[in-house]
Amino acid sequence: MELALRLAEKARGKTLPNPMVGAVIVKNGKVVGRGYHKGPGSAHAEVAAIKSAGVKTKGATIYVTLEPCCHSGRTGPCTEAIKAAGIKKIVYACKDFNPMVNGRGAGALRRSGLKVENGLMKKEAVRLNEVYFNSIQNKLPFVTLKIAQTIDGRIATLSGDSKWITGKDARVFAHKLRSENEAVLVGLGTVRADNPSLTTRHVKGCDPYRIVVSDSLKFPAGCKLIANNKDYKTIIATTKKSLSNYSKNKKTNGLIFWEIKKSAKNRLDLADILQKAYAFGIYSILVEGGSQIATSFLKAKLVDKLVVITAPLFLGSGLNSIGNLEIGAIKNAIKLKNHARFQCGQDEVFVGYPDWKN
Repeated sequence: MELALRLAEKARGKTLPNPMVGAVIVKNGKVVGRGYHKGPGSAHAEVAAIKSAGVKTKGATIYVTLEPCCHSGRTGPCTEAIKAAGIKKIVYACKDFNPMVNGRGAGALRRSGLKVENGLMKKEAVRLNEVYFNSIQNKLPFVTLKIAQTIDGRIATLSGDSKWITGKDARVFAHKLRSENEAVLVGLGTVRADNPSLTTRHVKGCDPYRIVVSDSLKFPAGCKLIANNKDYKTIIATTKKSLSNYSKNKKTNGLIFWEIKKSAKNRLDLADILQKAYAFGIYSILVEGGSQIATSFLKAKLVDKLVVITAPLFLGSGLNSIGNLEIGAIKNAIKLKNHARFQCGQDEVFVGYPDWKN
Protein backbone atom coordinates (compact mmCIF):
# COMPACT_ATOMS: atom_id res chain seq x y z
CA MET A 1 0.00 0.00 0.00
CA GLU A 2 2.95 2.32 0.64
CA LEU A 3 4.08 1.70 -2.93
CA ALA A 4 0.55 2.34 -4.21
CA LEU A 5 0.45 5.67 -2.35
CA ARG A 6 3.80 6.69 -3.80
CA LEU A 7 2.56 5.83 -7.29
CA ALA A 8 -0.61 7.89 -6.77
CA GLU A 9 1.50 10.85 -5.61
CA LYS A 10 3.17 11.01 -9.04
CA ALA A 11 0.01 12.55 -10.48
CA ARG A 12 -0.42 15.32 -7.90
CA GLY A 13 -1.94 18.39 -9.53
CA LYS A 14 -2.89 16.50 -12.70
CA THR A 15 -6.01 14.45 -11.90
CA LEU A 16 -8.68 16.89 -10.71
CA PRO A 17 -11.62 16.62 -10.66
CA ASN A 18 -10.65 12.96 -10.29
CA PRO A 19 -8.76 11.61 -7.26
CA MET A 20 -5.14 10.48 -7.23
CA VAL A 21 -5.10 6.68 -7.14
CA GLY A 22 -2.33 4.09 -7.15
CA ALA A 23 -2.58 0.31 -7.46
CA VAL A 24 -0.17 -2.59 -6.94
CA ILE A 25 -0.79 -6.26 -7.82
CA VAL A 26 0.93 -8.94 -5.74
CA LYS A 27 1.16 -12.68 -6.41
CA ASN A 28 3.08 -15.22 -4.35
CA GLY A 29 4.64 -12.41 -2.35
CA LYS A 30 6.00 -10.56 -5.37
CA VAL A 31 4.86 -7.35 -7.08
CA VAL A 32 3.76 -8.32 -10.59
CA GLY A 33 1.94 -5.15 -11.65
CA ARG A 34 1.66 -1.49 -10.76
CA GLY A 35 -0.13 1.58 -12.07
CA TYR A 36 -1.60 4.96 -11.23
CA HIS A 37 -4.21 7.30 -12.63
CA LYS A 38 -2.41 9.95 -14.70
CA GLY A 39 -5.31 12.28 -15.39
CA PRO A 40 -8.91 12.63 -16.63
CA GLY A 41 -9.62 10.30 -19.53
CA SER A 42 -6.58 8.08 -18.90
CA ALA A 43 -6.74 4.54 -17.54
CA HIS A 44 -7.64 4.22 -13.87
CA ALA A 45 -4.95 2.89 -11.54
CA GLU A 46 -6.46 -0.60 -11.31
CA VAL A 47 -6.67 -0.97 -15.09
CA ALA A 48 -3.11 0.31 -15.53
CA ALA A 49 -1.83 -2.18 -12.94
CA ILE A 50 -3.74 -5.06 -14.55
CA LYS A 51 -2.24 -4.20 -17.92
CA SER A 52 1.21 -4.07 -16.32
CA ALA A 53 0.77 -7.51 -14.74
CA GLY A 54 -0.49 -9.21 -17.91
CA VAL A 55 -1.36 -12.89 -17.41
CA LYS A 56 -0.10 -12.88 -13.82
CA THR A 57 -3.31 -11.38 -12.42
CA LYS A 58 -5.16 -14.67 -11.96
CA GLY A 59 -5.44 -15.45 -8.25
CA ALA A 60 -3.50 -12.30 -7.28
CA THR A 61 -4.18 -9.59 -4.72
CA ILE A 62 -4.55 -5.94 -5.71
CA TYR A 63 -3.77 -3.09 -3.31
CA VAL A 64 -5.53 0.17 -4.17
CA THR A 65 -5.42 3.55 -2.41
CA LEU A 66 -9.14 4.20 -3.02
CA GLU A 67 -12.26 2.07 -3.33
CA PRO A 68 -12.63 0.95 -6.99
CA CYS A 69 -15.33 2.64 -9.04
CA CYS A 70 -18.37 0.68 -10.21
CA HIS A 71 -19.79 3.13 -12.76
CA SER A 72 -18.98 4.07 -16.33
CA GLY A 73 -17.61 7.49 -17.21
CA ARG A 74 -14.83 8.20 -19.67
CA THR A 75 -13.61 4.72 -18.76
CA GLY A 76 -15.39 1.53 -17.73
CA PRO A 77 -15.98 0.30 -14.15
CA CYS A 78 -12.80 -0.79 -12.40
CA THR A 79 -14.77 -3.45 -10.53
CA GLU A 80 -15.48 -5.23 -13.82
CA ALA A 81 -11.83 -5.02 -14.88
CA ILE A 82 -10.74 -6.52 -11.56
CA LYS A 83 -13.19 -9.41 -11.89
CA ALA A 84 -12.28 -10.06 -15.52
CA ALA A 85 -8.57 -10.23 -14.58
CA GLY A 86 -9.18 -13.14 -12.22
CA ILE A 87 -8.00 -11.23 -9.15
CA LYS A 88 -9.19 -12.95 -5.96
CA LYS A 89 -8.53 -10.37 -3.27
CA ILE A 90 -8.62 -6.58 -3.06
CA VAL A 91 -7.27 -4.38 -0.28
CA TYR A 92 -8.21 -0.71 -0.50
CA ALA A 93 -7.20 2.11 1.82
CA CYS A 94 -10.33 4.25 2.07
CA LYS A 95 -13.88 4.56 0.83
CA ASP A 96 -14.65 6.79 -2.13
CA PHE A 97 -17.34 9.21 -0.90
CA ASN A 98 -18.38 10.06 -4.44
CA PRO A 99 -22.16 9.30 -4.42
CA MET A 100 -21.69 7.11 -7.50
CA VAL A 101 -19.34 4.85 -5.50
CA ASN A 102 -19.53 5.26 -1.68
CA GLY A 103 -19.37 1.54 -0.80
CA ARG A 104 -20.98 0.26 -3.99
CA GLY A 105 -17.64 -0.71 -5.54
CA ALA A 106 -16.64 -2.83 -2.56
CA GLY A 107 -20.13 -4.32 -2.39
CA ALA A 108 -20.07 -5.35 -6.05
CA LEU A 109 -16.74 -7.12 -5.59
CA ARG A 110 -17.92 -8.95 -2.46
CA ARG A 111 -21.08 -10.13 -4.22
CA SER A 112 -18.86 -11.56 -6.97
CA GLY A 113 -17.00 -13.69 -4.45
CA LEU A 114 -13.84 -11.63 -4.07
CA LYS A 115 -12.26 -11.16 -0.67
CA VAL A 116 -12.34 -7.45 0.18
CA GLU A 117 -10.48 -5.65 2.95
CA ASN A 118 -10.28 -1.92 3.64
CA GLY A 119 -8.73 0.59 6.03
CA LEU A 120 -5.04 -0.16 5.47
CA MET A 121 -3.19 3.21 5.67
CA LYS A 122 -6.55 5.00 5.58
CA LYS A 123 -5.24 8.19 7.18
CA GLU A 124 -2.50 8.58 4.57
CA ALA A 125 -4.93 7.85 1.73
CA VAL A 126 -7.46 10.41 2.96
CA ARG A 127 -4.71 13.04 3.26
CA LEU A 128 -3.52 12.23 -0.26
CA ASN A 129 -6.93 13.17 -1.69
CA GLU A 130 -7.89 15.94 0.73
CA VAL A 131 -8.82 18.23 -2.18
CA TYR A 132 -10.98 15.60 -3.88
CA PHE A 133 -12.84 14.67 -0.69
CA ASN A 134 -13.36 18.32 0.24
CA SER A 135 -14.91 19.06 -3.15
CA ILE A 136 -17.37 16.18 -2.72
CA GLN A 137 -18.30 16.79 0.90
CA ASN A 138 -18.21 20.60 1.15
CA LYS A 139 -18.83 21.69 -2.46
CA LEU A 140 -16.09 24.32 -2.12
CA PRO A 141 -12.46 24.62 -3.18
CA PHE A 142 -9.80 23.38 -0.75
CA VAL A 143 -7.96 26.50 0.46
CA THR A 144 -4.25 26.43 1.32
CA LEU A 145 -2.82 29.59 2.86
CA LYS A 146 0.92 30.00 2.22
CA ILE A 147 3.02 32.46 4.18
CA ALA A 148 6.73 33.20 3.73
CA GLN A 149 8.11 35.06 6.74
CA THR A 150 11.09 35.80 8.93
CA ILE A 151 11.48 34.04 12.25
CA ASP A 152 9.89 37.05 13.96
CA GLY A 153 6.84 36.92 11.72
CA ARG A 154 7.59 39.63 9.15
CA ILE A 155 6.84 39.38 5.43
CA ALA A 156 8.64 42.61 4.48
CA THR A 157 10.53 45.55 5.91
CA LEU A 158 8.68 48.73 6.84
CA SER A 159 9.60 50.09 3.39
CA GLY A 160 7.97 47.07 1.75
CA ASP A 161 11.14 45.22 0.67
CA SER A 162 10.48 41.48 0.64
CA LYS A 163 12.87 40.01 -1.97
CA TRP A 164 13.99 37.64 -0.95
CA ILE A 165 13.07 36.60 2.60
CA THR A 166 13.23 32.88 1.86
CA GLY A 167 15.95 31.02 -0.03
CA LYS A 168 15.94 29.50 -3.52
CA ASP A 169 14.84 26.05 -2.33
CA ALA A 170 11.81 27.55 -0.61
CA ARG A 171 10.90 29.54 -3.73
CA VAL A 172 11.04 26.36 -5.81
CA PHE A 173 8.83 24.69 -3.18
CA ALA A 174 6.36 27.59 -3.45
CA HIS A 175 6.19 27.16 -7.22
CA LYS A 176 5.56 23.45 -6.72
CA LEU A 177 2.62 24.38 -4.50
CA ARG A 178 1.30 26.55 -7.33
CA SER A 179 1.59 23.67 -9.79
CA GLU A 180 -0.42 21.46 -7.43
CA ASN A 181 -3.28 23.94 -7.09
CA GLU A 182 -5.74 24.96 -9.77
CA ALA A 183 -5.70 28.62 -8.78
CA VAL A 184 -3.57 31.14 -6.89
CA LEU A 185 -5.35 34.00 -5.11
CA VAL A 186 -3.89 37.39 -4.18
CA GLY A 187 -5.20 40.81 -3.27
CA LEU A 188 -4.61 44.01 -5.23
CA GLY A 189 -2.11 45.12 -2.57
CA THR A 190 0.22 42.26 -3.52
CA VAL A 191 -0.22 43.05 -7.21
CA ARG A 192 0.69 46.70 -6.66
CA ALA A 193 3.63 45.92 -4.36
CA ASP A 194 5.24 42.98 -6.21
CA ASN A 195 3.69 42.89 -9.71
CA PRO A 196 3.84 39.07 -9.61
CA SER A 197 3.46 36.64 -12.51
CA LEU A 198 2.08 33.80 -10.32
CA THR A 199 3.48 31.16 -12.70
CA THR A 200 5.26 27.85 -12.07
CA ARG A 201 8.44 28.88 -13.90
CA HIS A 202 10.77 27.23 -11.34
CA VAL A 203 9.18 23.77 -11.76
CA LYS A 204 7.53 21.68 -14.46
CA GLY A 205 3.78 22.01 -14.31
CA CYS A 206 0.77 23.89 -15.57
CA ASP A 207 0.32 27.51 -14.55
CA PRO A 208 -2.72 27.92 -12.29
CA TYR A 209 -5.59 30.34 -12.72
CA ARG A 210 -4.73 33.69 -11.13
CA ILE A 211 -7.48 35.21 -8.99
CA VAL A 212 -7.08 38.88 -8.04
CA VAL A 213 -9.41 40.15 -5.32
CA SER A 214 -10.00 43.87 -5.79
CA ASP A 215 -12.73 46.36 -5.06
CA SER A 216 -11.06 49.32 -6.74
CA LEU A 217 -9.52 47.71 -9.88
CA LYS A 218 -6.70 50.26 -9.72
CA PHE A 219 -4.05 48.06 -11.30
CA PRO A 220 -0.47 49.36 -11.66
CA ALA A 221 0.92 50.25 -15.07
CA GLY A 222 2.50 47.22 -16.73
CA CYS A 223 0.61 44.77 -14.53
CA LYS A 224 1.91 41.32 -15.54
CA LEU A 225 -1.31 39.53 -14.65
CA ILE A 226 -3.10 41.61 -17.28
CA ALA A 227 -0.37 42.18 -19.87
CA ASN A 228 0.77 38.51 -19.90
CA ASN A 229 -2.67 36.94 -19.97
CA LYS A 230 -2.15 34.95 -23.17
CA ASP A 231 -3.47 31.81 -21.48
CA TYR A 232 -6.70 33.61 -20.44
CA LYS A 233 -6.27 32.51 -16.82
CA THR A 234 -6.42 35.83 -14.99
CA ILE A 235 -9.64 36.20 -13.01
CA ILE A 236 -10.73 39.50 -11.46
CA ALA A 237 -13.05 39.11 -8.46
CA THR A 238 -14.76 42.44 -7.86
CA THR A 239 -18.11 44.14 -7.29
CA LYS A 240 -20.74 44.84 -9.91
CA LYS A 241 -20.29 48.58 -9.32
CA SER A 242 -16.52 48.49 -9.82
CA LEU A 243 -16.88 46.35 -12.91
CA SER A 244 -19.37 48.75 -14.45
CA ASN A 245 -16.81 51.56 -14.08
CA TYR A 246 -13.94 49.55 -15.53
CA SER A 247 -12.93 50.68 -19.02
CA LYS A 248 -14.46 48.65 -21.84
CA ASN A 249 -11.15 48.17 -23.66
CA LYS A 250 -9.60 46.49 -20.59
CA LYS A 251 -12.55 44.12 -20.31
CA THR A 252 -11.65 42.64 -23.69
CA ASN A 253 -8.10 41.74 -22.68
CA GLY A 254 -8.95 38.08 -22.21
CA LEU A 255 -9.74 38.63 -18.55
CA ILE A 256 -12.38 36.66 -16.65
CA PHE A 257 -14.59 38.72 -14.33
CA TRP A 258 -16.54 37.48 -11.33
CA GLU A 259 -19.15 39.73 -9.72
CA ILE A 260 -18.76 39.32 -5.97
CA LYS A 261 -21.21 40.50 -3.36
CA LYS A 262 -20.21 42.54 -0.32
CA SER A 263 -20.03 41.07 3.19
CA ALA A 264 -21.72 42.55 6.26
CA LYS A 265 -18.54 44.57 6.86
CA ASN A 266 -18.76 46.06 3.34
CA ARG A 267 -15.84 44.04 2.02
CA LEU A 268 -15.73 41.55 -0.81
CA ASP A 269 -17.34 38.35 0.45
CA LEU A 270 -14.63 35.65 0.46
CA ALA A 271 -17.21 32.87 0.78
CA ASP A 272 -18.88 34.14 -2.39
CA ILE A 273 -15.51 34.07 -4.17
CA LEU A 274 -15.04 30.42 -3.18
CA GLN A 275 -18.54 29.55 -4.36
CA LYS A 276 -17.87 31.25 -7.69
CA ALA A 277 -14.59 29.34 -7.98
CA TYR A 278 -16.25 25.99 -7.30
CA ALA A 279 -18.98 26.70 -9.86
CA PHE A 280 -16.22 27.62 -12.33
CA GLY A 281 -14.60 24.21 -11.78
CA ILE A 282 -11.75 25.22 -9.48
CA TYR A 283 -11.33 22.77 -6.60
CA SER A 284 -8.08 23.94 -5.01
CA ILE A 285 -6.84 27.47 -4.28
CA LEU A 286 -3.47 28.61 -2.96
CA VAL A 287 -3.80 31.94 -1.16
CA GLU A 288 -0.54 33.86 -1.58
CA GLY A 289 -1.67 37.36 -0.76
CA GLY A 290 -0.23 39.66 1.86
CA SER A 291 -1.19 40.22 5.47
CA GLN A 292 -4.64 41.65 4.76
CA ILE A 293 -5.91 38.83 2.57
CA ALA A 294 -4.34 36.15 4.82
CA THR A 295 -5.93 37.70 7.91
CA SER A 296 -9.31 37.94 6.18
CA PHE A 297 -9.31 34.26 5.19
CA LEU A 298 -8.35 33.19 8.72
CA LYS A 299 -10.98 35.41 10.34
CA ALA A 300 -13.60 33.97 7.99
CA LYS A 301 -12.48 30.41 8.90
CA LEU A 302 -12.01 29.60 5.22
CA VAL A 303 -8.48 28.15 5.44
CA ASP A 304 -8.25 24.36 5.18
CA LYS A 305 -4.46 24.05 5.26
CA LEU A 306 -1.69 26.37 6.44
CA VAL A 307 1.84 26.33 5.00
CA VAL A 308 4.31 28.66 6.72
CA ILE A 309 7.84 28.96 5.34
CA THR A 310 10.10 30.56 7.94
CA ALA A 311 13.51 32.00 7.10
CA PRO A 312 16.29 32.24 9.73
CA LEU A 313 16.16 36.04 9.66
CA PHE A 314 15.16 38.80 12.10
CA LEU A 315 13.79 42.14 10.95
CA GLY A 316 12.47 43.64 14.16
CA SER A 317 9.99 46.21 12.92
CA GLY A 318 8.35 45.30 9.64
CA LEU A 319 5.12 44.16 8.00
CA ASN A 320 3.41 41.40 9.97
CA SER A 321 2.51 38.16 8.21
CA ILE A 322 -0.88 38.13 9.98
CA GLY A 323 -2.86 41.12 11.21
CA ASN A 324 -5.34 41.45 14.06
CA LEU A 325 -7.49 38.32 14.35
CA GLU A 326 -9.39 39.89 17.26
CA ILE A 327 -8.48 37.03 19.59
CA GLY A 328 -8.69 38.24 23.19
CA ALA A 329 -7.68 35.08 25.05
CA ILE A 330 -5.18 32.27 24.51
CA LYS A 331 -7.97 29.69 24.81
CA ASN A 332 -9.56 31.19 21.69
CA ALA A 333 -6.40 30.96 19.58
CA ILE A 334 -6.66 29.12 16.26
CA LYS A 335 -5.56 25.56 16.99
CA LEU A 336 -3.71 23.52 14.38
CA LYS A 337 -3.91 19.75 14.07
CA ASN A 338 -1.97 17.10 12.16
CA HIS A 339 0.97 19.46 11.88
CA ALA A 340 4.49 18.69 10.73
CA ARG A 341 7.77 20.47 10.01
CA PHE A 342 10.55 19.86 7.53
CA GLN A 343 13.67 21.60 6.31
CA CYS A 344 13.73 23.25 2.89
CA GLY A 345 17.23 24.47 2.19
CA GLN A 346 18.01 27.18 4.73
CA ASP A 347 14.34 27.58 5.68
CA GLU A 348 11.82 25.58 7.68
CA VAL A 349 8.36 24.66 6.44
CA PHE A 350 5.45 24.19 8.83
CA VAL A 351 2.27 22.49 7.60
CA GLY A 352 -0.86 22.30 9.70
CA TYR A 353 -4.65 22.17 9.50
CA PRO A 354 -6.79 24.72 11.39
CA ASP A 355 -9.23 23.00 13.72
CA TRP A 356 -12.29 25.16 13.23
CA LYS A 357 -14.49 22.79 15.23
CA ASN A 358 -12.74 23.60 18.52
